[in-house]
Amino acid sequence: MYRSLRAVETGRSKPDAVAIALFEKTSKLPGAYASIDRAAGGAVSAMLGRGEFSAGRGSLTTVYPAGGKGASRVFILGLGDRDKFTSEAVRVAAARLLRAAFSAKMRRVEAQLEAGVERRLSLEDLGRAIGDGAAIANFEFDAFKGSARGNGGTKSAAPAIGLDLIAQTAVRRGIEHGLRVGESVNLTRTLAATPPNIAHPGYLVDQARRMAKKVGLRCSIIDAAKAKSLGMGGLLAVGAAGSHPPALIVLEHKPARTRGKGPILLVGKAVTFDTGGYSIKPADGMDKMKYDKCGGMAVIGAMHAIASLKLPVHVVGLIPAAENMIAANAYRPGDIITFCNGVTSEITNTDAEGRLILADALAWGTRTYKPAAVVDLATLTGGVVVALGPYCAGCFCRDTKFRGHLFDASDHSGERLWHLPLWDEHRAQIKATHGDILNSAGRDAHPIQGAAFLSYFIEPDGKTRMPETPWAHLDIAGVADTKKDSPPYAVGPTGFGVRLLVRAIETWK
Repeated sequence: MYRSLRAVETGRSKPDAVAIALFEKTSKLPGAYASIDRAAGGAVSAMLGRGEFSAGRGSLTTVYPAGGKGASRVFILGLGDRDKFTSEAVRVAAARLLRAAFSAKMRRVEAQLEAGVERRLSLEDLGRAIGDGAAIANFEFDAFKGSARGNGGTKSAAPAIGLDLIAQTAVRRGIEHGLRVGESVNLTRTLAATPPNIAHPGYLVDQARRMAKKVGLRCSIIDAAKAKSLGMGGLLAVGAAGSHPPALIVLEHKPARTRGKGPILLVGKAVTFDTGGYSIKPADGMDKMKYDKCGGMAVIGAMHAIASLKLPVHVVGLIPAAENMIAANAYRPGDIITFCNGVTSEITNTDAEGRLILADALAWGTRTYKPAAVVDLATLTGGVVVALGPYCAGCFCRDTKFRGHLFDASDHSGERLWHLPLWDEHRAQIKATHGDILNSAGRDAHPIQGAAFLSYFIEPDGKTRMPETPWAHLDIAGVADTKKDSPPYAVGPTGFGVRLLVRAIETWK
């Protein structure tokens, strides 16, 4: 894809192409597009009258002016049904635009979408959605392509060109923001896609250190020896049979001046490969278990964005990393393990491992930093995929004010959440006979069990009752990757959570 993307002020350079946007069933070209139509010799308005023309969501029509004096082509982006419009329609349109521009080797495209969206977004939010979609589309994971690609075994060089997205001032500012956050989303996607023979816990530790140094985050590592001294039985049990020892990565953004109560604690599950342990997974689909680290990679990406944007909020990111494998020293069904806050768990299923490493991270993090609010992200359960499909993440949050804040961020970012219950009955459901709690208590309320388990590790009160600290558990198992082209995403990891978390932190008070 493009080597680089930039947002450029209107009038600075002549565009190779102009992009406009229209709702479905638009019969008359908006007046603001009249000059574009005149420069194209009337070809744009003529297109609207053709029976085959559609402005359905995600559509793109290219108009080639006949003897016009303007740009070499006009891209008409479809926004779909006017009554169902959301900012996601702009992201999809921008992704289509990026790919069309790349195919045509365009260097400068002027985005004039303002008239098309009919003031349904502010100019800056319009720009952010354009930047989001363009950045998401400008991603290709080809680091491991080899000689079979037919170029003599050499890796394809990045294109020698970048793309300038030309827009008026307010829209341009929004595009710049979207592109910057998009870099962090694509960092998340790159780490998520990196295969498990490369991206083991030690690799993630190294990558986190490099990233932290680059953007100015504090980075410290709790290695296996330190985890043992802290009593992190969950992290150590899951990682015991791994090819590399487990670790807890700690990233901290603490600017000199901060606003709002803090810190905010972000915790992400990073199981670099999940066999299921002795409760082994079926072979079908196990190759995708490199994506079991997507929650942790979203936290790395979010911390990268928060530091890059210099957001004035104290934020701590924790990434417990482990590889869930099978060997003589692997943990077993029937084991009882003790976490760093003294809670014990009977292991009924070694494939319910993510909650075990999150438990130690949450308990240590809430005790150490006494956060004002906590969000954890994890590809935790297949049950949430059964319940919600690939359309949204499941959100478990009992604090209505904090939940509202996250849902506002969800609406703005386009990363959708759906609220699911968490009651005292769910905590009682996982009570154990010989330990405190079970790590899995059967299929009933399967995704809720994961949230109930984690509630025991929000200090200081979670051990004995529902915690009072504002806390949200996001089960992203259905949205962390996509198995088919689903604009603006191509097949593979989505980086879900980065834009949501950045918006939540950005608006924190």
